[in-house]
Amino acid sequence: MAQIELDNIQRIFQLGDSEVHALQDVQLRIDAGEYVSVMGPSGSGKSTLLNLLGLLDRPNDGHYRLEGRDVTTLSADEQARVRRERIGFVFQSFHLVPRLTAEENIALPLLLAGISPHDRKARVAQALDDFGLAKRGDHRPDQLSGGQRQRVAIARATIMQPAMLLADEPTGNLDRATGEEVTQLLEALNGRGVTLIVVTHDPHMGERAQRQIRMEDGRIDSDSKRPAP
Repeated sequence: MAQIELDNIQRIFQLGDSEVHALQDVQLRIDAGEYVSVMGPSGSGKSTLLNLLGLLDRPNDGHYRLEGRDVTTLSADEQARVRRERIGFVFQSFHLVPRLTAEENIALPLLLAGISPHDRKARVAQALDDFGLAKRGDHRPDQLSGGQRQRVAIARATIMQPAMLLADEPTGNLDRATGEEVTQLLEALNGRGVTLIVVTHDPHMGERAQRQIRMEDGRIDSDSKRPAP
């Protein structure tokens, strides 16, 4: 069964007297464990699609099934639960809480999920170690490099062991070498079975994905798979 199924998705925004069709008749299937890049010019619908997949937005029409469940019919609280338990997010701007340490930022999803302090401490310690941050746990974001901040963000995004990881320009604020490290980190998570969907303007990063989706004017313009090595 496909992990993600979008059928006839429409997303329309009202801007004054005008309607903007951000997504038009989108049909999409993504299987569990796939590595997909979403590319296209600004305004093509990439971020709108990512927000919809992450249950941060709802379509005006159509259906979105996640792991066989029609999540478009869920209440806001039910969607929040699915988002917390099944979906991880990584953003270009990191979105870390400035006053919290790396350890506290990573622990946030566990805290919101009601995980016990003992289990939180053990899982965060393991995450810090896994992501090469064991000596940075007590540092605030302004005391970390860009690459370290993105590692904290990825650790936070995956601490609940989500089935799907959505990354929006994850290397956009990083230099090429650091971006390469972060990309390899995301790909390693995909190698463990996490479905990875990356929105990017970077052709180099987009071409690394096993499957490339290109968008234009709110529609999927092309959908291709990279030949197996």
